[in-house]
Amino acid sequence: MTPEVKAFFDEATNTVSYVVKEPEGSACAIIDAVLDYDQAAGRTATTSADEIVAWVEARGLQTHWILESHVHADHLSAAPYLQEQLGGKIGIGEQITVVQDTFGKVFNEGTQFQRDGSQFDRLFREGDVFMIGQLRGEVLHTPGHTPACLTYVIGDAAFVGDTLFMPDFGTARCDFPGGSSAELYRSIQKILALPDDTRIFVGHDYKAPGRSDYAWETTVGEQKALNVHIGQGRSLEEFVEMRDARDATLGMPRLILPSLQVNMRAGQMPEPDEQGDVFLKIPINKI
Repeated sequence: MTPEVKAFFDEATNTVSYVVKEPEGSACAIIDAVLDYDQAAGRTATTSADEIVAWVEARGLQTHWILESHVHADHLSAAPYLQEQLGGKIGIGEQITVVQDTFGKVFNEGTQFQRDGSQFDRLFREGDVFMIGQLRGEVLHTPGHTPACLTYVIGDAAFVGDTLFMPDFGTARCDFPGGSSAELYRSIQKILALPDDTRIFVGHDYKAPGRSDYAWETTVGEQKALNVHIGQGRSLEEFVEMRDARDATLGMPRLILPSLQVNMRAGQMPEPDEQGDVFLKIPINKI
C-alpha cells in the first residue's frame, strides 16, 4: 500500500511531523508531533499541534496511533495533547526503559518516576506489526542516535526519525548517552536493505549548504547513492571515524534539558508541587 503522507514542518526546531493515512479509509497515525516551547519564558503553546488537529478533523480522520521515533532532544512532544484532542495510542520503542533509567539519574528523579515505560500505551520491539486501519506498519529497531530509536515502515514509506537526514546532510549524531556510531551504521544498513523505491521521511531538515528549500522526503535508492556520510558503500570503520570526529565538534541542542525531561514521560510534564506548579530541572555539568 501507498499511504498518504502529510508533513508539518516546525522551523523553530527544524522538526518534521507527519500524519500518515491509509489510502482507502479514514484511519491515520501521527508521528513525532511538536509542542511549542518558549524557553526564555518557560511557556508552552499548542499552535503547531493545533495545525495537525485541524487537518485531521477537517478530513474526518480517525487517529489510531501517535508514534514517537525516539526520545527527542530538540523539541517537546505534543503526544498527550493530541491524544486528548484526537484519541489514539502513544507508542515508542521498548528501549525507552534504558533512556528513562539513564536520564532519571541525570535529573535526579527519585523513585516516583517510573522507569518501565508505563507512561506509553505501547512499547514496540523489532519486527512488531501494527495496523492503521487496513494499512500495515512494521517496526525496525534502529539504535545509535539513542538506544530507543525506531524506524516505522508503513506501506511503501519509512519514517526514520533522526537516524538519517536528507542525502546532502547525512546522518544523526551519536554522542548522547547511550548513543553509538557503530550501532547507527548497522541500523542504517537495515533501512538501506529495504527496496530502493521505498520512500524515506526524515525527522529533521537543516537545509544543507547550497540548498535553498527545506526537504524531508527521499528514497532508499537515493540514500544509498548520494548520502554524504553513508552512501557509496562507506565502510563501518570509515563511518565511525567520520561520525565520532564530527560529533566532537557539536554543541548540545538548545532544548535538550526540557525536552528529555518531558519526552521520557511520553510528553507529560513532571508532577506538580503542592501548589499545582510544574518545574523543570537544570542539572549542572551532567551532560
